[in-house]
Amino acid sequence: MPFAQSCLRLSPLAPVLLGFALVAHAADSAPNPLLTPSPLPYHLPPFEQIKDEHFAPAFELGMAEELKEYDAIANNPAAPTFENTIVAMEMAGQLLERTSTAFGILTASLTNPTLQKLEADLSPKQAAHRDAIRLNPQLFARISALYDARETLGLDAESKRVLWRYYKDFVRAGARLGEMEKTNLKALNSQLAVVTTKFSQLVLKEVGASAVLVDTREELAGLAGAQITAMAAAAKAAGHEGKFLIRLQNTTGQPPLDALTHRALRQRIMEASLARGSRGGDFDTRETVARIARLRAERANLLGYPTHAAFQLDEQTAGSVDVVNKLLAQLAPPAVANARREAAAMQAIVDAEKGGFQVAAWDWDFYAEKVRKEKYAFDESQLKPYFELRRVLVDGVFFAATKLYGITFKERPDLKGYSPDMFVFEVFNEDGTPLALFLGDYYARPNKRGGAWMNAYVSQNGLTGDLPVIANHLNIPKPPAGEPTLLTWDEVKTTFHEFGHALHGMFSRVKYPRFAGTAVPRDFVEFPSQVNEMWRDWPEVLAHYAKHYQTGAPLPQELLDKVAAAAKFNQGFSTTELVAANVIDQAWHQLKPEEVPGADGVLDFEAATLKQTGVDFGPVPPRYRSTYFSHIFASGYSAGYYSYFWSEVLDANTVEWFRTHGGLTRANGDRFRKLLLARGGSEEAMKLFRDMTGREPDITPLLKRRGLETPAK
Repeated sequence: MPFAQSCLRLSPLAPVLLGFALVAHAADSAPNPLLTPSPLPYHLPPFEQIKDEHFAPAFELGMAEELKEYDAIANNPAAPTFENTIVAMEMAGQLLERTSTAFGILTASLTNPTLQKLEADLSPKQAAHRDAIRLNPQLFARISALYDARETLGLDAESKRVLWRYYKDFVRAGARLGEMEKTNLKALNSQLAVVTTKFSQLVLKEVGASAVLVDTREELAGLAGAQITAMAAAAKAAGHEGKFLIRLQNTTGQPPLDALTHRALRQRIMEASLARGSRGGDFDTRETVARIARLRAERANLLGYPTHAAFQLDEQTAGSVDVVNKLLAQLAPPAVANARREAAAMQAIVDAEKGGFQVAAWDWDFYAEKVRKEKYAFDESQLKPYFELRRVLVDGVFFAATKLYGITFKERPDLKGYSPDMFVFEVFNEDGTPLALFLGDYYARPNKRGGAWMNAYVSQNGLTGDLPVIANHLNIPKPPAGEPTLLTWDEVKTTFHEFGHALHGMFSRVKYPRFAGTAVPRDFVEFPSQVNEMWRDWPEVLAHYAKHYQTGAPLPQELLDKVAAAAKFNQGFSTTELVAANVIDQAWHQLKPEEVPGADGVLDFEAATLKQTGVDFGPVPPRYRSTYFSHIFASGYSAGYYSYFWSEVLDANTVEWFRTHGGLTRANGDRFRKLLLARGGSEEAMKLFRDMTGREPDITPLLKRRGLETPAK
C-alpha cells in the first residue's frame, strides 16, 4: 500500500503565529533543518538533525509562506496565464511540503506522544488552510478562465492535463459553492481532519493495549525458539519479566495462529484481535467510526453527490458505485463457496483427530497448515530458511529489477534514515546516470503503524530537476540479536509488491510534480505493484535468491514444485476475507447521512452488511473490522479498498501479457517503464493500461488465478 499523496498540503495561519515561528527558530541553539532544502544527496531529509521541536515552527512558517504565495497568484494584476497561475501553483509551498513530508514519515513510522499531540493540533489547521486556497474565489477565477480557454493556449498534452487536474481538484473541493455552503464545507473538513487523526491514533494505541500476555512457555508450543525469545523480550520491556507478550498486527489474522498448538491461546489471540476498538475504554473507536461516516456523507451531499462512495468513485477508473458493487457481487459467491470447501477439509482433520469442536476463526491458519501438509506434503516453515531478508531484497527484488530495466544499486552507508535498522541504496540507470535513492524500513515497532507502504520522501519534479527519494516500509517481526530475518512466503510477496510501488516512484519522468509517481487514481495505484509480484516465483529470479541462509543451498526443486502446486491453496479464505472487508467499506460509504448508525450500532451494522452480501462466514472474518480499518477511516482508501481487486484485474491481464511476450526481458521492462511507470498521472490511467497491453481489462484471468469459478452470464 502506498502512502497517500495529495496535490496540496496547506494550512492557514494568522500573522501572530508567524511571529511565534520566527521567535522559536531564533531561540534554537542550532538552525532548524526543515527551514532550508536538505543539503544531503537527492535532498534526503536530514533525519539525524530533525528534532520534535523543529516541526511546530516549520509548519507555522511554511503555512504562512505558502498562503502568501497563493495570495500573490490569486491577486496578480496581470491577466491569468498558464505560467503565472498553474506553474506558479506547482512551485508554491516547498517549505511546507518538506515539513509535511518529514512529519508524515515520522508519525507513521516512529511516532511518540509529542508528535501525536502536534498531529492532532495541526490536522484542523491544515484542513482549514487547504480550504483557504481551494475556496479562494479569485484563484479559482484564474484557473477557470484558463480552463475555458484551454484549447487556444497552445499547451502540450501534459500541460493541458495539469490544467484540467487543477480545475477539477478545485471544483471537487467546493470552489463553485455559495458562501454559506463554503462555510459549512470548511466546518465539515475541519471536523473530519480531527476525527480521522483521532481514529489513526486510537488504532495504534489499541494495538498495543490488546497485546496478549502469556504466563508459561508451554502455552507457546509450536512456535520457533526465536519467536518465543522475542516474545519474552517484549514482555520484559513491558514490565512482565518471566512472561511472554504477543503483540498484534493490524490485520484480523495474526502470525502465531498458524503454529500454536494450544487452542485456548489461539482463541485468546483471535478474540483480542477481533475486539479491538470495541471493548469500551479510552481506545474504543466506534463513536469515531460513526462520526467519520456521517461527516463524509454530509460533505458528499453538500458537494452534489448522493453518497461519499459516489464522490470518491467519480475520480476512479471504475467510475461508479454500480461497477464496484458488480465486481464484489461477482467475487463473493465463488469465494465463499471455496472457503466452505476449505473449511470442510479442515473439519475432516479435526474429526479424525477426535477434536470434538467445529473449526473457528482461531483454528483456520493452524488447520490450513495441516491441510497443506497433507495435500501438498509441505508446510510454510520449510520455506523460511530460504528467504533471508537481505538476500530476498538484493538477490531477488533488485536482481529482477536489473534484468527488467537495467538499473543497478549501490549501498550508501553514509546516508541515514530515522532508524538504525534502515538502509539506503543509490539507484542508477543502465548508462550510469543517477535515478533515485531507495530506503528500506522493514521491521515492526510498537510506534509504527501497521501494514506495508511506499513513501515518496522526495518526489520527482521536472520543473526543479529533483530526482526521487523513495522508501518501502513493512512490519516484519525483528528477530533477536544475532538471529537472521527469515521471511514467510507471503512476506516475500509483500517485499516484491512494495518495490513495485517504489519503481513507480523512481521511474517517474513527468514535468509537473502533481503527476509524479503514484499520483494516479486510487484504484490504479496498486496495479504496477501487483505486477511486480510476478517475479517472486519467476524461475530465474527465485533461483537467484531462494538459498538456505546457513548453507547457501538452493531451494530444492521438490519443494519448489510443491509451492507451485499449492499456488491456489487457501484462496477461498484470502478472497473471502478481502471481499468481506470491501463490502464493509462500501456499506459505510454508500450511506446517506441519516442512515449512519450511532456508536452502539456500529457492530450490528457491520454484521448485517456481511449477512446481506453473503460473506458472513464465521471461520473467515473480514481482513479488517470497522473498528480498526485504518485504510478507510484514517487513510486514502475510503470507498476505495476495492482497489486491490480492481488493480488485480489489471495486474492479471498484464501478467498474461508478460508471459506471452517472453517474461523477464529488457524489452518488456523498457516497454512497461516507458508506457506506464514513467508516466505517473500525466495521462488517463486506463489509456496507459491499454497502451501497455493492447487490450481492455477482463476479469477472467483474476478468477483463474484465484481458483474461482467463472461467474454466470
